[in-house]
Parts: sequence; C-alpha cells; structure tokens
Amino acid sequence: MSRALFKSTTALGLMTLVSRITGLVRDVAQAHLFGGGPVADAFLVAYKIPNFLRRLFAEGAFSQSFVPVISEYRQRHTEAETKELVDGVAGTLGLALFVVSVIAVIAAPVVVWAFAPGFKTSGPRHAITVEMLRFTFPYILFVSLTALGTGVLNSYGRFGPPAFTQVLSNLVLIVAAVWIAPHFAEPGLVLAAAVFVGGVVQVAYQIPFVMRLRLLGWPRWRWDHEGVRRIARLMVPGILGSSMAQVSLLLDTQIASFLATGSVTWMYFGARLMEFPQGVFSVALATVILPSLSAHHAAAAPERLSATLDWALKLVLVMVLPAAVALFVLAGPLMATIFGHGRYGAYDVRMSSYALMAYSLGLLGFSFVKVLAPGYFSRQDTRTPVRISLISLGLNIGLNLVFVAPMVYFNKLPAPHAFLALSTSISACANSILLYRGLRVSGVLRPAPGWRALILRIVGAGAAMGLVLAWLAGSTTRWLAMTSWTRVGHLTACIAVGGAVYFGTLFASGGRLRDLRP
Repeated sequence: MSRALFKSTTALGLMTLVSRITGLVRDVAQAHLFGGGPVADAFLVAYKIPNFLRRLFAEGAFSQSFVPVISEYRQRHTEAETKELVDGVAGTLGLALFVVSVIAVIAAPVVVWAFAPGFKTSGPRHAITVEMLRFTFPYILFVSLTALGTGVLNSYGRFGPPAFTQVLSNLVLIVAAVWIAPHFAEPGLVLAAAVFVGGVVQVAYQIPFVMRLRLLGWPRWRWDHEGVRRIARLMVPGILGSSMAQVSLLLDTQIASFLATGSVTWMYFGARLMEFPQGVFSVALATVILPSLSAHHAAAAPERLSATLDWALKLVLVMVLPAAVALFVLAGPLMATIFGHGRYGAYDVRMSSYALMAYSLGLLGFSFVKVLAPGYFSRQDTRTPVRISLISLGLNIGLNLVFVAPMVYFNKLPAPHAFLALSTSISACANSILLYRGLRVSGVLRPAPGWRALILRIVGAGAAMGLVLAWLAGSTTRWLAMTSWTRVGHLTACIAVGGAVYFGTLFASGGRLRDLRP
C-alpha cells in the first residue's frame, strides 16, 4: 500500500476540517438568526430534504457506483472512451434530475408532507417550509453534478479541490445569514435562496479542474451507453445500501415533526456536531480508499484490498473513539459554547445536548459503515449492503415503534427526541457489525495481527480521557452562566487536556505512530 494513500487521506482530512468548520459557523449564524422556533424548524426541513437526497443519491449511490466504473474505464479503456462515459453520465444525470426538480417544485406541499407530516397540523410551519423548498430543492441538481465532478477528480487522485466545494456553499450561506437575511421581512426565504446560489457556485468552481483532465465535453443523453446503464443498475440497490444512516435520520425528522416545536432543530444540531468528526476522519478516509479499492479489485490484487481496509479500520478506531467519548461528556459545554447565543436559549442548549449524547453513542457505528461499505462497492457488489441496510433500518423502525412511540403518546419521556437519536445510533452500530461480518465471511477482509492489543490500548486511553473531561467540565448550568469568550477558553482547555491525556495514555501503553502507517 502506497504512502500516497496516507498523504491523500491527511490532506483531504484537513480540507474537510475547513469545510466542517465553515459548516459549523453557518449553523451558528443560523441558530443566532432563528433560535429554536418555527422558522428554524421550517428552514431545516427545507434544507434537509435536498441534503437528504444529496447524501442518499449524489454522495451515496451515485458516487459509489460511478467511481468503480470510471476507475475500470481508466484501467481498461482509452481516454476518449472515458471522456465519452463522463459526457454521457453528465447529460443523462442532469436531464433526469432537472425533470425531478421541476416536479418537486410544483408538488412542494406533497414533498413537505412526506418528509415532515407533523407540520401539516401546524399551518404556519408547513406553509413556510413549502415556500422555502421551492428555492432549496433544485440544489440536488447542482450538487449531483458536483458529485460527478468529484468522482472524476477523485479517480485521478485529485482530492483537494472537490473537498473545498462545500466550503464555498457554506460561505454563501454565512454571508446570507449574517449580512443579508436580517434586513428582510422573511429571512428564511433569503437563506433558502442562498442554498440555490451555493449549489451553482459549487458546480462553477469544479469546471476548470475537470477541464484540465481533458474530460469536460458537452453533456449528452446517452442511456444506450454501456457504462451509463451499468452505473444506473448499480445505483438502484446502492440507494439503500449506502445510506441507511440518512434514511434513519429522515425517520427521526418525520417523527420529530410531531413533537414539541424545536425538536427538529435540536436533533439537527446534535447530528451536525456528531457529523463533524465523522466528516473529518471517516468520510474523508472513505473518499480516498474507494478509488484505491476499486483499482485493487480491477487489478486482481485481493491482498492489497484487504490491507487497505484493515488500515482504514484501525485509523477510524484510533481517531473516532476519543471523539465519541468527548462528544458525550462535553455535550452540554459544546452546545452552550457553539450555539448558546442570540435566540438559542438555555432550554434549547439542554435539549440539543441530549440529542448529541445519543448520537455520540453511534459515532463509531456511523464511521465504520462509511469505511466498510466501500469494501463492497469497490467490487461492484451493491446487493449485500442493501440486505444489511434493510435489516438495520427495520431495527431502527422497530425501536421507534416499540419503545419511543408509546412513551411519546403517553407523555412519559422528558426529551423524546433524544430517544429517536438513540434508536438511530443503535441501528448504525448493527449495520457496521453486519457489514464487517460479511467482509470477513467472504474472505475480502483479513485483519492483520495486533488488533486485540490495539483495542485494549484505545479503550483504556478513551476511558482515562473521559474521566478527566467529566471532572473538568462540570454541569451545563455552570457553562450557561459564563460569558461567551469564557466558554470558548474553557472548552479549548478541556479539548487540549483531553487530547493530551488520550494520546499520552495511548503512548504510555505502547501505542506508536508506526502502527497506523499504511
């Protein structure tokens, strides 16, 4: 396994970190503008609908179907044939999504009802969401074309530019939320329009980089092209197989729409903070290894494919487990420091911290799914992940129906949205376990020696860090009484000390950087 893979992962992780930081600033600006009220709920649903489809379709099934096929074309076909594939996919994908976007804009009331049925009982939230969705839904067209450009660039080892595209979209929303929306009578609609503009900016930014590879031509409808049809066939089951987590989060939103006003917002911010380390480490790592795994499969090198997966799993465990512990212990301080400003009050901070604690319990599961799924997709096997995702999705629905729904109905839960998040976390862990088992049974993944010792070291270091952080943090009430800059200082100190304790304990117990080198 080349060291270039390690360098690419590091570079992409840093670029993704910039994207996540700007995304966090975007969420802070949004929380300051809307608080946890009905307009916030409405915007988040209107924003989550295209983003759900983006993760389900553009970044999920499409990317995981397109990258293996284009990697194969690079290995076995000419440059002209590869360009023809890209042109055909761009034209076919673009026209299909344009038609879907037009239909969704016309049928926006129905779409909102499908994603947030509880809003129908509260007229204002439903009406505002419909208006916003007509601006936000076309974002799926632009972001899917962006995903096409990302797949092309990643296949050629260009990871930096695609990772920066989301930064541009975040900056557009930040400018709109801070400097433009407050001057309008309906700031939510301004922010919704900014989502549309951000999508256009993302596509425009990637065009020059694809042109340098001489792969940018006129998009054409090419349903008859063998590669286009193969990508479509792989996508059909991949839509479920790659995105169980997104479907689970959608179910959370649907049920939360029936709960108290603010529930959708609390769960959204909890999920956003959980996704921060997941995006920086797991998503970046999965993005880098998919082209490599696809190339190993095309070159008939199963040993290298297994070694790449094994290395990726070790890296996820080392980096994500302490992040999960920190998110759980510091849930209150994090929410108070990052979002506890403007209209986002103490009650909102506490409710969203409960959601974050529940999501943090599934962070390892979410992250392992991101890394294990490419082990199937790189071999163009989308059927197995579908079966596994359906099992996990059924578990999530079952937990919600058996435990959460009755307690919500009889008003026995003080924070029912947190139990929705917990159900999603449990199903994500089940998904990762079943994916791992499938790769082991089929012989695709053969773990290298040293796993038992590594797990013991990581668990011990994570426990030590958790105890120190719990002692340093104290109660959420204490944090809410601090000034904003005092919170920032205390949180920075907690993170620094926690990181030092974790890595210091890991080193003292025998862990070394060479254990994680590819």
